[in-house]
Amino acid sequence: MTSSLVRGRPRHAKAHIRVRVAHALLGVVAGAGWLAIPVLAAQEPATASPPHTTAAPAAPRDDESSAVDLILPVAVLGTAGVVAAYSYVRRGRRTSGAVSAAPAASTPAESDRRARAALVAADDSVRASEEELPFVAALLDERTLAPFRQAVHTARTELSAAFALWHRYEEGEPRDPGDRRQALAGVVGRCAEAGRVLDARSGELDRLRRTETGPALAVAEGAFRRLTARAAGARATAAEVRERYGPSVGARVAGCAEEAMDRLVFATARLNEARRAADSGDEGRAVRQLRAAEGSVAQAGILVAGVDRTARRLRKAAALVPAALTGAEAVLAEARATGTPVPSGADDTLAAVRTELTAGPYDPLDALRRITRALVRLPGARSGVLDTAADLVARAAVGETEDFVAVHRGAVGADPRSLLATAVRTLAAPHPVEAAVLARRALELADRDIRTHGIPESDTGGTAGAVLGGVLLGEEPDGGPPAAFGGPETRGRLRPGAD
Repeated sequence: MTSSLVRGRPRHAKAHIRVRVAHALLGVVAGAGWLAIPVLAAQEPATASPPHTTAAPAAPRDDESSAVDLILPVAVLGTAGVVAAYSYVRRGRRTSGAVSAAPAASTPAESDRRARAALVAADDSVRASEEELPFVAALLDERTLAPFRQAVHTARTELSAAFALWHRYEEGEPRDPGDRRQALAGVVGRCAEAGRVLDARSGELDRLRRTETGPALAVAEGAFRRLTARAAGARATAAEVRERYGPSVGARVAGCAEEAMDRLVFATARLNEARRAADSGDEGRAVRQLRAAEGSVAQAGILVAGVDRTARRLRKAAALVPAALTGAEAVLAEARATGTPVPSGADDTLAAVRTELTAGPYDPLDALRRITRALVRLPGARSGVLDTAADLVARAAVGETEDFVAVHRGAVGADPRSLLATAVRTLAAPHPVEAAVLARRALELADRDIRTHGIPESDTGGTAGAVLGGVLLGEEPDGGPPAAFGGPETRGRLRPGAD
């Protein structure tokens, strides 16, 4: 709804214009009247009096009187003209100023970039806030924690809606240029709202946490010790996966285990700094170092859990492949018996998977993915063992991509994040085969973004990895402040000198 103030301005401006025009016209009419008086006066004696024979001596006085009589009306008319001209020029200047002060309309490319940046900033804010909550939960009761959980939930909902709008925009909907501009404005608006609800709670969370710096440090140190033991186990798991399922699968899992150790190295240094700062009474520095350590521990936990989860899913997939092959062959036979067209290459896919079963180590999740994709259009592909296989593949693909984006968010752009969000919605539909395709594409784009950004060189303190992961915001040579609970306006508030 347009406010009364905004609605009243155009009428007010038009009223002033009408008043000035009326004043100018009144001046013109008055001047014309003054000019007409001497003319009428000169004509009136000629009709009322008899002609005189001695007109020559009076001529000089008449000329002098006419000249005097014309002075006032000419002056009035000139004044009216000046006033009218001044009013017109003044109005023109105001109009010109108003036009020049209005912001230029954004080009489609600028609007596109603004929407992408808003999506990335909002997604980073939600992820950082979600990472901090478990550490806060160990210190506060659930009633005190509830508003912060609700803020994260609301922000996540707004962000999901923004990603849905963006995906439709990327798919070419809507088609009308004006509607497309509105769609981009909707993306930016949803992201702004997600950030706003987190920003609104950040100050309150800081106040609660500052009274618990000592206990919070103990919580983080305990989480770090438990995770260090699990990370050593993750390395052993990665070696086992490599031996059982081949070098390609083993390399992916081993990469997660190594990154987890890198985050823990960084956490070690930051926890030590936090403890020294707390002991010396430097509360601001203690809070900054503690938050950086918490973020790094959280990401190490994501990586370690990902290794364990992938190993479990690989074992489950390996047990499922023979049954999935049998079920797929039955679906193909049923299709041929009923005259249903069989997808091109389906038989070759099944034959290749059967060969892999006896040829040595292979990737069972990839085998299930190929089986389910080959038969996705057939009526019996969404039942029994094939449906179970498709769901397992989709959850593995979405989970792997989610973990990858979470621990590399410092370099991942809007496109892979959007595809990941679409994959999550598609899996919930449920359309598992399509969700797996989207998640794999999102993972490819995220990996491309990281390579374009540049893979950081290994450093003894793990700072480069923390910047790549978004644990540190990367705003200064030393990595910048740690990301904290909050939206884009407040999540970088824990910088030196901001205490």
